[in-house]
Amino acid sequence: MGLLRGEEARRVGVDRDGYVVTDVLIIPGTVSDPVSATVRNDLVPNDFRAVGSIHSHPNGVLRPSDADLDTFGSGRVHIIIGSPYGPDDWEAFDQSGEVRDLDVLDVDLPDPESFFDFTQDDIDAELDR
Repeated sequence: MGLLRGEEARRVGVDRDGYVVTDVLIIPGTVSDPVSATVRNDLVPNDFRAVGSIHSHPNGVLRPSDADLDTFGSGRVHIIIGSPYGPDDWEAFDQSGEVRDLDVLDVDLPDPESFFDFTQDDIDAELDR
């Protein structure tokens, strides 16, 4: 389970209205089995830049369950990814569980050597922002 963090599109140099998902924050302590997952609410960051959530359905069903809908209350977009986890094996939903459009933007990623050069202190500082 993860939170989607976003920024206003124009603030990150994208010439469109709305928000751009910029980060996925993985929620630690999630316990899962083949049919469900339990998230420890005390470990969910209180992040004012969260714009939604993301989680997987290993069975490949790309529809929100009743339990999913209970978690969709906050956030603009909720993504479900499913087996076999290919480029098209995901769907985006709004707060009520209706399918919504979500454009995928092609961006240049940073150099992996520098991108993955961080410490736990860096992570903690980012979460405190």
